[in-house]
Amino acid sequence: MTNLIDIQNQIAILQKQAEEIKAQEFNKTVQEIKAKMAAFGITLADLDGGKSRPRKVGAAKSGSPAPAKYRGPNGETWSGRGLMPRWLAALVAQGQSKEAFAI
Repeated sequence: MTNLIDIQNQIAILQKQAEEIKAQEFNKTVQEIKAKMAAFGITLADLDGGKSRPRKVGAAKSGSPAPAKYRGPNGETWSGRGLMPRWLAALVAQGQSKEAFAI
């Protein structure tokens, strides 16, 4: 039966072996990746997490916000989409109706 110290020594030996194998295979793996990148025409810009990829047709936002449906006493506006803004929530909490601020 092995004890804890023996097992810990075995773990240390195996970790050292794993590090040596990784170091030996690192350069070979990098060369394989470079060869595949060259074969497929992949650049470093392609690997930036997809940030520079062109958007799919139809997936782009329209660029213009939804028209305002509500206007507050200080000129604030809200399209009626998403969470109710604080200014309108405070007025509704005071007893006023949301429709009273409809444009």
